[in-house]
Amino acid sequence: DDGSPLLDITLRQASALQTKVDQSYGINKVVVAGAMRYGNPSIHFGLDALAKKGVTEVLLLPLYPQFAMATTETILVLAEEIRAKHFPHMEFTSLPAFYDHPDYIRVLSNTIQESLKGKNWEHLLFSYHGVPERHIRKSDITKSHCKMDCKCCFEDSPAHAYCYRHQCEKTTQNVAAYLELKEGTYSTSFQSRVSILGSWLKPYTDKTVEAFAKNGTKELAIVTPAFISDCLETLEEIGMEAAEDFEDNGGKKLHVIPCVNDREDWVNVMSRWIDEWALKEMAQ
Repeated sequence: DDGSPLLDITLRQASALQTKVDQSYGINKVVVAGAMRYGNPSIHFGLDALAKKGVTEVLLLPLYPQFAMATTETILVLAEEIRAKHFPHMEFTSLPAFYDHPDYIRVLSNTIQESLKGKNWEHLLFSYHGVPERHIRKSDITKSHCKMDCKCCFEDSPAHAYCYRHQCEKTTQNVAAYLELKEGTYSTSFQSRVSILGSWLKPYTDKTVEAFAKNGTKELAIVTPAFISDCLETLEEIGMEAAEDFEDNGGKKLHVIPCVNDREDWVNVMSRWIDEWALKEMAQ
């Protein structure tokens, strides 16, 4: 038992990434530190560790593929507050949302393909973390594009740079294209709503899983692309609770696909992003 699975996997990612960049740049020429938005090691702790090693230029890599107010934005805002108060000598660069980056899509698709090899799944459900609909409207920089009708997600707009729902739909679309999935064999849903008050993104994962079982689907596959690392929302909410609900309502097997976690190909992708950032820094 390694305690928190999210913390354990995050620290494994940081360790593997440190090993990779050491090979490219030399021991500790580029320093990697892992931190948690909520919990320990905190963002302040991580930045302090970097500062003590003489780091002045920092690449922030929020491990959320899709931008959301409750995740990416809160990380960047908090990090900047900490920098301004405690580490004013540091300069930050942040990695933008990578929901449609070809390398991420490839790693996610390979994870799905490898996990489902030899399994007789009938439908693949992409389950993303839910957010209140008001967050989607609030993040619309055009103040007019978002209609919450699902159609606006597929119409070109600068609002998509910060639209969580669009970025989820685009992730599903790109993975489906990469894996050459047939129309009707995959769909998108949203999990983890924490309140019955207000309207959250739909369809809800728990209701969707139950409906598939009741409608005769015997083997359903589910992947959680809003998470890079497995955590309570994937291991318990999906791996245990959703699996039990699926079987209780007539399903035979819920095939739960792991997150990309600390796969070697994912660590290699993050290492290349560091290379791209480092080259830009050296060119300035």
